[in-house]
Amino acid sequence: MTPEELLKLIDGKRAPGILDVRSEWEYKRGHVPGAAHIPFWKVGTRVDEIPSRKNEPLVVYCGHGPRAWRAGGVLRRHGFKNITYLKGHMHGWRRAGLREEKEG
Repeated sequence: MTPEELLKLIDGKRAPGILDVRSEWEYKRGHVPGAAHIPFWKVGTRVDEIPSRKNEPLVVYCGHGPRAWRAGGVLRRHGFKNITYLKGHMHGWRRAGLREEKEG
C-alpha cells in the first residue's frame, strides 16, 4: 500500500489497523497517524495488542522494511492473514511529505 493510499483511508475514516514496529524513540519522533506501536522484537509476546483482528487488514511498517518483514512473519505464525506493508515504510512516508503524529 502506498503512503498516499493509506493517508486517503485514514482521512476517510476507513483506515485498516496500522502497526509501527520501530523503536520507541523512532515512534515518538514521528509516526503514521493512528498507528499503534509495538517494537518488532516484542510483537510475538504482545499479539493481543495488535490493532486488528486476525482476518482484517493490517498495515505494518518500520523505517525501511526488514523489521516489518520480521514482524509480519511472526504475525502470520500467530494467524494474521491480511498483512500489507507500507510501500517505502516510514522513509517513503516522509519522502512523500505526509503529516505525522508525534509523542512526548
